[in-house]
Amino acid sequence: MAEVSLPAPQQTRLQGRLGALAFSFATSWPGISSAGLEGGELVVRTTRDQLLPLMTFLRDAPHCRFEQMMDLCGVDYPSRAERFDVVYNLLSVTHNQRIRVIITTDAATPVVSVAGLWPSACWWERECYDLFGVQFLGNPDMRRILTDDGFEDFPLRKDFPLTGYEEVRYDVERREVVKEPVSLVQDFRNFDFVSPWEGMLTLPGDEKAHEVRQHIKRSRG
Repeated sequence: MAEVSLPAPQQTRLQGRLGALAFSFATSWPGISSAGLEGGELVVRTTRDQLLPLMTFLRDAPHCRFEQMMDLCGVDYPSRAERFDVVYNLLSVTHNQRIRVIITTDAATPVVSVAGLWPSACWWERECYDLFGVQFLGNPDMRRILTDDGFEDFPLRKDFPLTGYEEVRYDVERREVVKEPVSLVQDFRNFDFVSPWEGMLTLPGDEKAHEVRQHIKRSRG
């Protein structure tokens, strides 16, 4: 679905409000490393210890009123000491504006949970933990959500192996995701890489045309 653009005057007012918020955060809020408009959206980068006070302010302040958490996701940069970005996307229905809050952490340092502010964050934090291994301190149900409790490693880390001697699959009988040695059946070991269309001389319903072609071929031979 295509995004509906606001009329020019409303767009100008929205950008002005977001610009004012960015200036306020950059100049008066502790722990803010950067705040500005990126692609027309307000993006704020802060520290872990300032996350909860900032999020509480964003939800409750009258000129913010970010009532909904739309998404929480992780980004992995293995070369950094704090390799993970944790990205929070918030929506203000009251003011029709969005904000993206970004913090960083490493594989061992937990991030404070914001599930007490937005209950939906419980699920998003579990997903980030399951796929990246980021722990959230204070989450009421810090379990895996897409893989199983016994699953090893974290699939969306950049160093998660994509090839090798093990495969990940869902076992219907055990009703869980399992990791096990790769087992190639005979059909795949002898696979000739010819698609069914390339190997098929006569398409269904085309038998008569095939007979005509064969007759012409024999006549020319």
